[in-house]
Amino acid sequence: MSGARDETVADAPPIMGNVPGSYALSVFRERHPVLVRQVARALPYPPDRRRALDRLLDEVVDDVMEPLEPSAYDGAAWAEWGRGKIGGRYVDVPFLWGESYFYRKLLEATGYFGDGPWRGVDPFGPMKQAELDGPVVDGELAALDETQTLSAAERAEALLLGSLWGNRADLSFGVTLKGDQERVADLVVDDRPLLWSLIEAAAPGRICLVADNAGRELLPDLVLADHLLDRGLAAEVVLHVKPFPYFVSDATPADVLACLRRLAAAPGTAGQAGTRLWGAMEEGRLSLRAHPFACAPLPYSEMPDDLREEFASASLTVMKGDLNYRRLVGDRMWPASTPFAAVTGYFPGPVVALRTLKSDALAGVPERTLAELDAAGRPRSANSWRTGGTHAMVQARP
Repeated sequence: MSGARDETVADAPPIMGNVPGSYALSVFRERHPVLVRQVARALPYPPDRRRALDRLLDEVVDDVMEPLEPSAYDGAAWAEWGRGKIGGRYVDVPFLWGESYFYRKLLEATGYFGDGPWRGVDPFGPMKQAELDGPVVDGELAALDETQTLSAAERAEALLLGSLWGNRADLSFGVTLKGDQERVADLVVDDRPLLWSLIEAAAPGRICLVADNAGRELLPDLVLADHLLDRGLAAEVVLHVKPFPYFVSDATPADVLACLRRLAAAPGTAGQAGTRLWGAMEEGRLSLRAHPFACAPLPYSEMPDDLREEFASASLTVMKGDLNYRRLVGDRMWPASTPFAAVTGYFPGPVVALRTLKSDALAGVPERTLAELDAAGRPRSANSWRTGGTHAMVQARP
């Protein structure tokens, strides 16, 4: 199923930030001001950059989207994307668009695209590096040794769950039966059998893995890629990352290289995987893509032709993380039981979403599951199962 979106499904309104009590509103009102302050403290920015960050903070607090300077390298594109939006309030435009514009303005304030000495300096770099260097990662990588005692099928499931839960705070490759049962119980949708059948039917195929975050999430993604290559399930894994910093910890090519070095330097199973991946990249079996569309404020239904052809040529595309899920389903207020296949019918090939729930975008959840989860708490509260990162989903569409 790779044509247009199912015409029998009525379109849904985009998620907006101006709904009182909504998760989206809390992002604009609470998260973004804090993030600007964190970025300002993370690096010794000079006076001109600090003034620019102060102006952005005022812009966020006042809730007015100021335009980029006409000289901005992508100013024309954003002026076109922002027609009828820029000059208004962040909360009055679609959530995905408003968030994307905020992060683009943050890069502008730090001088990331400028001609000065701060050009190309990742404002989130200190946060990413601190996480990657932390002792928690040592323990997580060491836990990979435990997977060697599992059967091939059990090890595959453990690595898949490690990748799925990669952006949850308590990520672990621990494979105790109790831990795995708990993680599986928190799956709102579980299409793992279909996922593996798609991979095995096309093996050794060409798999596109669209990454989400760097650090503790990207490490298990890379380990999963190693498993697919090492077991002959994939002849090539194409890792799609952002061409430049985007949402806080989104993975860039530099982050991939940092994670490969971290893996290769680790002892035991993790180090062996890192060495294999290093070689796979040298041989072209693991390759990187950093398409500009990865940082566009648009859903995947509006992807350019060259990216569409890339995904169409893959035996399977795996979309990791919450932001990629939002872009995949259009970041709209679908009735949560709307079939996943119906809202992703435009995608040009088999697709799987591995996602920890951290926003309101949702499709393909059985009515009974929805009723049970909603009955356990307030469905639209900021800490609900839909947005709190406590639940996840594996959704597949052939």
